[in-house]
Parts: sequence; C-alpha cells; structure tokens
Amino acid sequence: MQFTVTTPDAGKRLDLFLHQQLPQFSRSRIQDWIEEGRVQVNRGKTRASYAVRVSDAIDVQPAEPPPLHAVAEDIPLTVLYEDDDLVAIDKPAGMVVHAGAGVHSGTLVNALLHRFKALSGVGGALRPGIVHRLDRYTSGIILVAKNDAAHQKLAAQFSGRQVEKIYLGMVHGEVKQEQGRIERPIARDPVHRTRMTARLSAGRAAWSEYRVLRRIPGFTLLEVRIGTGRTHQIRVHLASIGHPVVGDTLYGAPPRPALGRYFLHAHRIRFHQPTTGEEIVLTSPLPRELEDLEILSA
Repeated sequence: MQFTVTTPDAGKRLDLFLHQQLPQFSRSRIQDWIEEGRVQVNRGKTRASYAVRVSDAIDVQPAEPPPLHAVAEDIPLTVLYEDDDLVAIDKPAGMVVHAGAGVHSGTLVNALLHRFKALSGVGGALRPGIVHRLDRYTSGIILVAKNDAAHQKLAAQFSGRQVEKIYLGMVHGEVKQEQGRIERPIARDPVHRTRMTARLSAGRAAWSEYRVLRRIPGFTLLEVRIGTGRTHQIRVHLASIGHPVVGDTLYGAPPRPALGRYFLHAHRIRFHQPTTGEEIVLTSPLPRELEDLEILSA
C-alpha cells in the first residue's frame, strides 16, 4: 500500500498518520511494522515518531500478526483457594493475564495451563479459564474457572454486581474526606488511545467507593470498593479527583523507578461458589515490595 502526505497531515507522527489511514489495524500493529522495516518513507527505513512532511511517499507492506497460542509454561503460582470448579490465584505485579499485543509468553494463562491442565473454554483458546482480569502492574486475587458451567455462573455474578472486590491503593496527596464515592463514566481517551478517561459525558457507567485507612505526609492509603469492572477503573477514578495511584505515570503520578509497579492491590474478594452457592471470602496481604515501600515506614 502507498500513501502520499498532504498538507492537513503534515507534522503528524508516522504511526498516527498510518493508523488514521488504516483504522482496521491497531496502532501497536503498525508500530511493529515500522520496527520490522515494513514501512518506508521515501524508500528509507524510519521511526514511528517521525513527523511526516508534505509529499512524503510512504510504502507499507502489511503482515499478519504471529499466531498466539496459549501453551503451558512452568511458571510458579501462588494458589489462595482451589476446589473442583475454580481456583483463586495471588497474581504478582508485572504478570500479564493472557497473551495479547506484544506479549506471547510468561502470562498467567501460560502458568495455569501447566499447573491445572484443563480450564474452561468459554473465554476462547487464548483465555482459558479467565473470568475477569487485573492490570499488568496490579497485584492480588484473580479467579479462574476450571469448567464451562463454573465460568458462566461466575461471569453472571460479576455482570450482576454480586461480587465484592476490595483493593488497597496508595495515592498522591491528602484525600480530604474520610470516605467518598466516585461515579463517573469511563471511556477510551480519544487522543491518547492507551489511556481511559472519566472526563467525558459519554462512556460506560462506573462507580468506586473509597475509605481512608492511613494518612502519610504527601500520601493517603485507601481501601477501594468497586461495583463495576471497567478498564483501569480505580486508576482513572482516583486520578480524576486529583489523587493518582503511586507509580501510575500513565495517569499523572511522578515516576518511581525503584517501585516498578503501581501501588494497587486486589486485596479481598467475596463471591458464591458456583455449584453450592456457599459464600467464599478470600484475602491477599500486601506484597512485600509494597509493605517495604519507604513511605509506609515514615
């Protein structure tokens, strides 16, 4: 495919320009093509950040993404609970839940397939057993279904808002109220596509409730309960009131390179066993890297 840059597009990043010309492909896919040399500007290799100029001739050789296969990998897992229908894992920060763009191994799914062999197939071949997700750099409890019936019943509990999910999060600044509720719709940021936003009137309904656990000079430790499970929900909601999660540079927190993650942890979950209906409550303590964080010992 060939494109010629005209005046209205001059100055745009190359990857953005091509994404606008080829909206059927993700921007990350296009960035991969540029890195692989499949995109040339004026017959030369270039960078995704290149600012296109009027009359630039851009040649694109699309490629299909490499097939993603969920394969078993011997990766240690911490199991908090297990029965015939489900397993609860204490996911470490940094572990991706399932394969996606740019991540093909080392995921929770890869580890689950090695440990448990058979999982539910409702989520498809790449997401066996996955009923809900946690962000890559959020740690804590995640439930996994072993069979399709359990998966469907657990999913119904999540969609019916019958699952109680409690997180622990450290935010920047002093949260003035001892408790509060944030009820703002969440949508994809129209400019920065890797972000979500709570600043638009449109979006999916979402609410988060918080309670102050501890005040530290410059920071506040919160317990957060969410009634919906939107992408980046807690991070977006807390940033929207001026208190980004510690370590979450995507939503405005100052960098903390030594931490290497956000201070957000899925601490407690309450749900009903899908076959017996018994109420189950599970907790996960703060991981050591958060317990040992210097601001906690202040």
